[in-house]
Amino acid sequence: MRRKLLQNVLTQPRSTGLTVHVIFWFSLSLIITAIYSGLALREAFSHPYIVQDDARQHVFWMQRFIDRELFPHDLIADYFQSVAPVGYTTIYHIAAALGIHPFLFNKLLPPILGAIATGYCFGISLQLLPVPAAGFITTVLLNQSIWMKDDLISATPRAFVYPLFLAFLYYLLRQSLLPCLATIILLALFYPQYLLICAALFILQLLTTKNSLIRTSAPLCAYLRAPLRFKKKFKLRPHYLSAIGLILTIIAISGYALIPGKFDPVITATQAKQLPEFWGTGRSYFFSNNPWYFFFLGSRSGVLDVGFVRPATLALGILLPILVRYPNSFPLVKSISPQIKVLTKIFWASLLMFIVAHLLLFNLHLPSRYTEHSFRILLSLSAGIVLTIVLDAIFRTEFHPKKLKTLILCQNKFRDNRAKTNNNEQTCPYSKLRIYHYLTISFITAALLFYPYLVEPFPLTKYKEGHFPALYQFFQQQPKDSLIASVSEEADNLPTFAQRSILVGREYAIPYHWGYYRQFRQRTIDLIQAQYSLNLEEVKQFIQRYGVDFWLLDKTAFTPEYLANHDWLRDYQPVTLEVQKRLTQGITPALAGVVEDCSVFQMEEFVVLQTACISQL
Repeated sequence: MRRKLLQNVLTQPRSTGLTVHVIFWFSLSLIITAIYSGLALREAFSHPYIVQDDARQHVFWMQRFIDRELFPHDLIADYFQSVAPVGYTTIYHIAAALGIHPFLFNKLLPPILGAIATGYCFGISLQLLPVPAAGFITTVLLNQSIWMKDDLISATPRAFVYPLFLAFLYYLLRQSLLPCLATIILLALFYPQYLLICAALFILQLLTTKNSLIRTSAPLCAYLRAPLRFKKKFKLRPHYLSAIGLILTIIAISGYALIPGKFDPVITATQAKQLPEFWGTGRSYFFSNNPWYFFFLGSRSGVLDVGFVRPATLALGILLPILVRYPNSFPLVKSISPQIKVLTKIFWASLLMFIVAHLLLFNLHLPSRYTEHSFRILLSLSAGIVLTIVLDAIFRTEFHPKKLKTLILCQNKFRDNRAKTNNNEQTCPYSKLRIYHYLTISFITAALLFYPYLVEPFPLTKYKEGHFPALYQFFQQQPKDSLIASVSEEADNLPTFAQRSILVGREYAIPYHWGYYRQFRQRTIDLIQAQYSLNLEEVKQFIQRYGVDFWLLDKTAFTPEYLANHDWLRDYQPVTLEVQKRLTQGITPALAGVVEDCSVFQMEEFVVLQTACISQL
């Protein structure tokens, strides 16, 4: 009786309207999202100087919305502003106009995006399998997956791919024309790379495979003859929506392709292979001499860089094609919608664009971007459905009639014996079989809800704390057009916490647009040479060439160990190696000799030099 009740509550197919069951499970889904978001928000506001890692790149320049005098003629700020999608820039600009600081908005946005993604994921799950509990399981898996990566929490353009792409899939499945087209436009404004996934999906919708030949899902002449028939709520026949959506997607893609970028051209594969930055321990490690790692496991080049087992329960998604072949053993399979084929199309569309991105390296940016997000969504939906099907099969497990009769007689016999002997420890052996259901259900529930807490850290936020408030406050007191030169890792935090421009910094060494990185790389090489030059005149020429106002030095900057342990500077060979050899030989750079005379700020780890003083020496 209890088993039937559990089956009715958890795995019984139901109407997908706003029923009590749908509202209940959807509410639970939002609660899980709120819990994960709360954990992230608690960390986000745990320190006065704290920022998400990628926000240091994509958000720092938006402080211009608050104060237009910040970052004047700043190469780094201009670059990241130029590559920011229009919609992404606009939403932050609106928030700033409403008095919300960009970095505050950056912390508040992920929970909103997560809730939207949860809603659409729940809706998609109901369309594929009309079981509300399946929607809950699916959204839990999706939330665990996206909170185990730093995509959503970054509130950068890639964070928008989850709510927007899920919304696109939801309206595509419902064949709702206007909302579907609206999501395409929003993707174009926030994360245009996924327009290519949409285009591939539309093409696969228009094409089917039969007898190993690709043909249109309806004859072309039929398309031309058939009237454009709208259904209720602007719903179209599938091939019409796909055709219109494909046209709009191509127009949006063309808009990006025809507008030249301010920092073009994009770096070519040949150029990238010649730079240490793209190899080994480089800042933008991409290439590998190991083909298996390069095409499958690479963080930027591999097709499986999706957190394939994060959480591990996502791996259950690969069982769905197997379960659907055994409807007698897994009866709930019969309730799966024919629209489940969209999952297969997502897989092939993503894989296709992954291959194209490799062929056109780096014109479509990083190949892994076309699989990591969509595969995470695909596996979450598949694994949620698999778990629901398995639970249903467990609930439906029946004893053979003869065994059931034996079980009843056994239970009655032991009940009578306990009454006569007053021995409550006696149990019927057959009754242990009933425990199997509850143990299995308990295990699945525990694995689903508590698994993330066994993974450290969860949620993965990659928040960076600023540990030197006095340093930030010192620079904040300097003129807004000040430029700071430094190879110190702390320089990465200065645009965020001190609101002042830096010449270079590891966090901003993004090499994909050669028009930007050519200048950035030359600046870095010039800075290394000047900082460790033996001739003070070369230092003065460097200061004049770039208009540097301050020079931030780590107090260990002139030791051989400093360069040996500085991973980022290894990318700039042979300059760094030559400097390291000189330091090992005990040769002191000219800049070290002016530290006492030109220091304007000191603390235990750092010293700040005023370049006007150096120029006068």
